[in-house]
Amino acid sequence: MTEPVGRADAPVILEGRVSIEAAMGGGVRPVHEILAVTPGDRRLAFLRRLAAEHDVPIRKVSPAVLRGLVSGQTHGGVVALAGERSYQPLPDLLAAIGPDALVVMLDGVEDPYNFGQAIRSLYACGADGLVLRPRSWESATAVVTRASAGASELLPAAVAATPEEAADACRAAGLQVACASTRPEGTWIHDADLVRGTFLLIGGERRGVTRSFVEQADLLLRIPYGRRGAHALGASVSAALIGFEALRQRRAAGRDALADGEAAVPG
Repeated sequence: MTEPVGRADAPVILEGRVSIEAAMGGGVRPVHEILAVTPGDRRLAFLRRLAAEHDVPIRKVSPAVLRGLVSGQTHGGVVALAGERSYQPLPDLLAAIGPDALVVMLDGVEDPYNFGQAIRSLYACGADGLVLRPRSWESATAVVTRASAGASELLPAAVAATPEEAADACRAAGLQVACASTRPEGTWIHDADLVRGTFLLIGGERRGVTRSFVEQADLLLRIPYGRRGAHALGASVSAALIGFEALRQRRAAGRDALADGEAAVPG
């Protein structure tokens, strides 16, 4: 049996069928080769079809070879050797999605699983774009793609050096600048206007959003809690709640592109 391509040639390992399918479907990174313990497994039928369409070879390997490549246990016996993800310049992303878009930046989220879960929610609620710091999560791609059910490969994304840089670009493109906050002067999410184009910054659990950014934001968003003294929610839950509130408002305003009740793809 020949040895798999080394990490120097393919520095990113994608683990599991869903992640690999999303990477090929999203087209934002090269997929060089797929390694599977049982390539003929019926559960991999769609993966085999996509691989054929994209001229990506699939090779049978032993479980021992696969174990030497993976970081988790949910790969289902299949991984892909891939290259680094490409990102759009932020002005190009904003021009493509328009002034009514919902663009989100997750800043300071340190747990790759939470980061992936947040992206999964943002993709599901119809967010139009994601902003990241340069190369912020490439070393944890396997975890992020699994946790996001492949959404990290599908949601249009751009990079910005700082939240302030991203906010300036989005404001210049006509979006309001908002951030999640626990300040008492903030607006409850169901009272805020999230139908209009919005750049939303969500900070990590440890550092949160900087004071300087909060003070220059157009809108502070508060999530209503059912108990006094409850600890602030984490970034992934906050992203889900605000994102789906934006979806609710946009659907009520006739701005949702999907029909009511459209089924989700099982994850």
